[in-house]
Amino acid sequence: MMEICLGDYILNEESEPYFIAEIGINHNGDLQIAKKLVDGAYAAGWNAVKFQKREPDIAVPEHQKGVMRDTPWGRMTYLEYKKRVEFGKTEYDYIDHYCREKPLDWSASPWDMPSLEFLLTYDIPFIKIASASITQDGLLKAVAKSGKPVIMSTGMSTWEELDHAVNILEQHCQNGYVLMHTNSTYPAPENELNLSMIQTLKDRYHCIVGYSGHERALEPTVVALVLGAQVIERHITLDHEMWGTDQAASLTLHAMDMLRRRAKGLRAMIGNGERMLSESELNVRKKLRG
Repeated sequence: MMEICLGDYILNEESEPYFIAEIGINHNGDLQIAKKLVDGAYAAGWNAVKFQKREPDIAVPEHQKGVMRDTPWGRMTYLEYKKRVEFGKTEYDYIDHYCREKPLDWSASPWDMPSLEFLLTYDIPFIKIASASITQDGLLKAVAKSGKPVIMSTGMSTWEELDHAVNILEQHCQNGYVLMHTNSTYPAPENELNLSMIQTLKDRYHCIVGYSGHERALEPTVVALVLGAQVIERHITLDHEMWGTDQAASLTLHAMDMLRRRAKGLRAMIGNGERMLSESELNVRKKLRG
């Protein structure tokens, strides 16, 4: 049986799915917003919250750095904006303490090597590789060698790129990895989700597979669970009208609670596919067949 430990959570084909609430940069650089999102994830019964960590001078592409952008803090370059919303040690120290008090797992996606080194100063249960970073061999190798389980999104990647990235994980990852089927459009059109890829990834790589959804609705994520996704990641927001490119593809706190409730018990409903007569059915059989 395929099995991986995400902190204290043992994830396998018989366990309930592991739910990750992707805060990302939807906090807009405000720790109070981040706290409210952490509170919402905990109240809804999700397993973890996740952020994104960057050194903007390294992670922002050169052709984007000088692009001007209108923001709630005035007109500034894209690089200045990314620095404006980035959390540093003070904020992450607080997040680490705040999540441990609940308790609630937390992690982040490092977009560069200094960010990975920064995250590894905390006792986090896994490292997440974003779809955008899947072709960064140096970063991927360092994450795989970190000693942490790896969760890797597979959006906007060819089979050649995925085979290469998975080969790196196979060579260097000691504590297992999870692949996340992903459509990297924000928000993702439902007719392009291709949820059958969940089984395709399982068949090709023989690993635990999850789903990172960027659609607006809840139903595709429920379908992903029925199709075998064992880790679910969805972006979350306090309000779709908040400023930021990811807010529209995120779940409000109410929707998070709705999704968690819909997912509850699905694994038991699906069963194992083996023909068996339950105790309740045996009672009916005795009554109707004698």
